[in-house]
Amino acid sequence: MTKSISRTIGRALLGAFLVFAGLSHLFWARTAFAAQVPSWVPLSTDFVVLASGVVEIVLGSALLIWSARAPLVGWVVAAFFVAVFPGNISQFLTHTDAFGLDSDAARGIRLLFQPLLIMWALWCTGAWARYRPSRRRRGGRQ
Repeated sequence: MTKSISRTIGRALLGAFLVFAGLSHLFWARTAFAAQVPSWVPLSTDFVVLASGVVEIVLGSALLIWSARAPLVGWVVAAFFVAVFPGNISQFLTHTDAFGLDSDAARGIRLLFQPLLIMWALWCTGAWARYRPSRRRRGGRQ
């Protein structure tokens, strides 16, 4: 399997995952996602859940259909995963149960997967591969 095919499959899987997760924000898992919204966020919890669901649907759809801009979409998806990470940390620190994460160990393991999602987004879209050569041309590390 070539790098291009594996990245395309990875991008399609990540896109489908995001669309599914976004739909679940809107319809069947709103309460579970609400458990991840930190209390310090100055917006309505329901608004945050709904808005993040819409963002996930848009990002997932972009991964699925906007292959010409895949590296840009990859950076945006990675930034989104970074932006929602405080919610995962909050869930861990407040010992909030959701999504079957009913122990600190389970919530802690989940925290370890967020960087993997970020790397997945950058890899499958070619964002990281495109960034590295551009750094070299500007005099960055060889």
